[in-house]
Amino acid sequence: MSAPTNPAKPTPHARSGYRAFRSIPTRWADNDMYGHVNNVVYYSWFDTAVNALLIERGALDIHQGQAIGFVVETQCNYFAPIAFPQTVEAGIRVAQAGRSSVRYEIALFAEGSDSAAAQGHFVHVYVDRATQRPVPLPDALQQVVDSLKA
Repeated sequence: MSAPTNPAKPTPHARSGYRAFRSIPTRWADNDMYGHVNNVVYYSWFDTAVNALLIERGALDIHQGQAIGFVVETQCNYFAPIAFPQTVEAGIRVAQAGRSSVRYEIALFAEGSDSAAAQGHFVHVYVDRATQRPVPLPDALQQVVDSLKA
C-alpha cells in the first residue's frame, strides 16, 4: 500500500483576486485565551460577509424570500492571526455556480493587508423555503453570482 498523498499546502490569496469586500469589526469577545480571534469566529465572518452582500444587493430576503441557501460544505485555512481591535476586510468571489448551488470563496484580510490571514469557502444549495427542495437560482441571485465570478 502506498503512502497517502497530501494536497499541496495552500498559500494565502491576494486581495486583488476578490470581486467584492465587506469590513467587519472584531469584538473583544472574539479573542480567545491565546490573544487572537478564535477559529470558530472565522466561519461566522464568512456567513456574515456572504449573506450581508446578498441582502444589500437585493438577492436575498431572509424573512420572506422563497429561495433560501443551506450551507452544505465549508472549509477554512489559517495563515496569520487576527486580534481585537483589528478590522477584518472580507473578500468575496464565486468559484462555481450550478443550477441550484453556489461555491462562495471568502478571504479575510487584516485591514490594509494584501495577503489573506485566512481563506475558505461555503457551498450553498438554494432550496424552496416551504418544501426545502433544491430550486434554480432566482434571477436576482444569478445576477449577483455572475458579478462575483472569479
